[in-house]
Amino acid sequence: MERLESSINLLHLFAISSIFFYALAVICAIREIMYSRTSQGSIAWLLSLFFLPMPTVFLYFIFAWKRLDDYIEVRDDISQIETDVLNLHTPYVDGTASSRWPVHTRIASIPFLQHNQCRLLIDGPAMFTSIIEGIRTAEKHILVQFFIIREDSIGLELADVLIERAKAGLHVCLLYDDIGSRALSTQYLSRLEEAGVNVSGFNKRHRLMRILGPMRLNYRNHRKVVVTDSKHCWIGGHNIGEEYLGLSKEFGHWRDTHVKVSGAAALAATLSFSEDWQFATGNTLQLELPASFPKAGGENVMVMPTGPADVQEDCAISFVESISRAKERLWIVSPYFVPGIEVLTALYAAALRGVDVRILLPEKADHWLVWLASYAHADNLASHGIKVYRYLEGFLHEKVILVDSALAGVGTVNFDNRSFNINFEITLWFTGKNMVQQTEKMLLRDFEGARRTDRAELNNRRYAFRVLAQAARLFSPVL
Repeated sequence: MERLESSINLLHLFAISSIFFYALAVICAIREIMYSRTSQGSIAWLLSLFFLPMPTVFLYFIFAWKRLDDYIEVRDDISQIETDVLNLHTPYVDGTASSRWPVHTRIASIPFLQHNQCRLLIDGPAMFTSIIEGIRTAEKHILVQFFIIREDSIGLELADVLIERAKAGLHVCLLYDDIGSRALSTQYLSRLEEAGVNVSGFNKRHRLMRILGPMRLNYRNHRKVVVTDSKHCWIGGHNIGEEYLGLSKEFGHWRDTHVKVSGAAALAATLSFSEDWQFATGNTLQLELPASFPKAGGENVMVMPTGPADVQEDCAISFVESISRAKERLWIVSPYFVPGIEVLTALYAAALRGVDVRILLPEKADHWLVWLASYAHADNLASHGIKVYRYLEGFLHEKVILVDSALAGVGTVNFDNRSFNINFEITLWFTGKNMVQQTEKMLLRDFEGARRTDRAELNNRRYAFRVLAQAARLFSPVL
């Protein structure tokens, strides 16, 4: 009798849980139908929700429930600093560059700005030295944002200089991603806060895991931005850690690129940081902005923040537009190359137009699944005549695109679905002759330290490797 009652109770529990998960599956299915991006992806989700509601509903909440209304509200709630930035940038707008690149201009919060001084910072020592020097010479405020901050000698040096400047009376803010910097200790953060540094994780006010609304476990703030006095900014691919300075025994030389920009474009970087800071803390930044900038020479620069709160797929649109505008040359460098169909289509079309399409990828792997998927995509491109190179002199982590002699882009965006659709990212776009030529020279040196994937290599790939790579490619939408 007891066994019968126990069996009945289990059946009741199973029935209730089934109804619960199917109810959640229906909610997810309706939302997927209403907000789907591609029919292929939506059909896969709908079938999985129907046949396996548990655990598919959890996966859907993590990977597909994208709408971030609270961030959109922050963006729509124009704070005083945003109003001041918008007013200040007007005299520095480059109408010619903005009109030549109308899609980029419509996407970015602020158009191309002129009269900036720019410097490519090639590899970690140059980047870190420049940033530390900029922090030490700041006079009013320091804004620091990284995806990864390690609690190693480099992270400790950054903390020391921020503490020093905070004690000197400067307004210092440090923003980190909760997932990328999850290893930071309470002691590290407390030491900064006790010294007067304003510290916050990106999701400080927003739980990473929740039932109602989007789970944020899958949405990371991948931006790397440093701003001093809203006169200078540093943006690029480096994080804060010993490996980014080439001190890792596993990876050795770490090839990466940052850019220091001095001028009105630093206002746009300030605006990007202020939105993230207001989302993370609920507080509006109170900063004294520079009244003017020198108007002599310099570079045209656009600062383009993108992310999952965008109404459209702004990051993907801007890069596909850049690819589609190429007439003679299209060079792309990315550590993670897992492109969607729209990017692949644009790359094939560029090659068919006769464009010199080159893609530089790392030989070494730091994320095996992404690396395997990258091989599958790259081999397909190489088999159709697109030039694919593998960097041999250490680990390649830079994110750069060069279009003809007209446009260069440096930032945090990888050529994968995560950067294009899921992460919060930021890119610097340049149209000036000097920065385009500097970028060309830098990439030519990178190609010299790489080998091209040829037909013989493709034919000699082991069958087991091909199977693994193609299997990894199936995970492209979530990598």
